[in-house]
Amino acid sequence: MSSPTSPTSLRAAELQARLERGEAIQLVDVREDVELELARFPLAVVHLPLSRSEAWVGRLEELLNRDRPIAVLCHAGVRSWQFGCWLIEAQGYGQVWNLQGGIDAWSVEVDASVPRY
Repeated sequence: MSSPTSPTSLRAAELQARLERGEAIQLVDVREDVELELARFPLAVVHLPLSRSEAWVGRLEELLNRDRPIAVLCHAGVRSWQFGCWLIEAQGYGQVWNLQGGIDAWSVEVDASVPRY
């Protein structure tokens, strides 16, 4: 069986259920600082803003554990999908999920206290 070349889509409610079960998921937020100020994800994340990739790309191995699943999020799920594809195709990471609909879906489906923007 071949390895995936794109992240697996994960609905907000499914991500929440996995986190509540205690699964050791690494949460990666690729949004910009101003977006985090507007609507912060309510759990600890590794913040890797795409516009500043030169600041963190060389430290990826120390920032992300290859042995744990990674769930990537952004505002609506597009940038996180692209980043997830890059993690798999260019960096060789295995289990990568994309939060379908991003932080906006999290606000609608899981936690209405997270502002929508």
